[in-house]
Amino acid sequence: MSDKVKVIGAGLAGCEAAWQLARHGIETELYEMKPVRYSPAHKYQGFAELVCSNSLKAERIGSAAGMLKEEMRRLGSLIVECAQETRVSAGGALAVDRKAFSDAVTARIESEPLITVIEGEVSQIPEGDVIIATGPLTSDALASSIREFCGEYLYFHDAAAPIVTFESLDKDKVFFASRYGRGEADYINCPMDKDEYTAFREALVNAESAPLKEFEKEHFGRDGFKVYEGCMPIEVLAKRGEDTMRFGPLKPVGITDPRTGRRPYAVIQLRAENSQGTMYNIVGFQTNLKFGEQKRVFSMIPGLENAEFVRYGVMHRNTFINSPGLLTPYFNMRQREGLFFAGQITGVEGYIESAASGIMAGLNMSRKLMGLGYVLLPETTIIGALSRYISDLTVEKFQPMGCSMGLLPPLPERIKDKQLRYEAAAERGLRDLDSLLETI
Repeated sequence: MSDKVKVIGAGLAGCEAAWQLARHGIETELYEMKPVRYSPAHKYQGFAELVCSNSLKAERIGSAAGMLKEEMRRLGSLIVECAQETRVSAGGALAVDRKAFSDAVTARIESEPLITVIEGEVSQIPEGDVIIATGPLTSDALASSIREFCGEYLYFHDAAAPIVTFESLDKDKVFFASRYGRGEADYINCPMDKDEYTAFREALVNAESAPLKEFEKEHFGRDGFKVYEGCMPIEVLAKRGEDTMRFGPLKPVGITDPRTGRRPYAVIQLRAENSQGTMYNIVGFQTNLKFGEQKRVFSMIPGLENAEFVRYGVMHRNTFINSPGLLTPYFNMRQREGLFFAGQITGVEGYIESAASGIMAGLNMSRKLMGLGYVLLPETTIIGALSRYISDLTVEKFQPMGCSMGLLPPLPERIKDKQLRYEAAAERGLRDLDSLLETI
């Protein structure tokens, strides 16, 4: 049996974990089941494949996502570095060309002499020092092994949005703009009046969904299945109320139609999917509708009447463990010190959150092997707050959590303006992070 650290899964978290280990001079075996076997949602052979959105969220430091990415950058993040290299225009967000991003991460990992990539499925938790970063689509065999070891595991559902070609859009009906004019005018906006919105919602509510698999049916929730609130299928959102979508992905605030000089009743936004701007995804339109229904209903969107769909939306199962009862804030098991978990399987929700947990798992595994103390980032940082959330024994009904300023402790001073308050919180957290990094 090899004495190298074994990292299972070459997604965002697994690649970050392996990269951290290599940076600390530790030999690592990175196991990836592609291309031998693919999950239902994965299609590309490269590492760190993005299967839902191509956005890594907002960049401004005065936002949770921007603050988190800056923390990751200061910790030597591979994912943030490769994302910057392969970015596409997305207003105030950091979005990437999926293929170029995956290729960049893969090339960096494969060129690192301390990392050995091993293709093939891992069906059992290995012995020794291990980091499991198999993500929300952990294979059934390994999930069974994890369940046997942990005593339980949970799952919910996630959904991905469709992608259309730019050339197939009706340019006379759409316009470029970013909400509130932030950043470049990188989003394509499809404005709706009240009648168009009402007809669209009616069609969406009555559209036919793809059937769930047998093993999923027993876990229905209030809307037909158990689903993460932050990645709600658009048809489920539509069923929750006449105006629910207008307070969500179709919100018109901050948008002015240049042809009318007024705010539309509702707006659907499209975001660039690649650096060439030839493909765009429909923002917030994660869906489980049948493909034919997607074509029929989404073609009702102004400008998308003749849209060419490069990819239809899909829905898949997400797996995560009951982390508060199982993991320490260092991301290793309470009952087996040398077994770490990272990524969405821990209950951190989102691309950058998953990658950040991989950084911490890799960093703390490295320090364990070097005989050094584990690192827990300050509670004033997003990573530190998430680390505490997923390991909080007082959490009774554990649900996945993405980055949020609401996770941070309040500032000592009262700042009424929300943006200024968030900026002050970010400055405090990054200052505390720098102080900690100086000591380690």
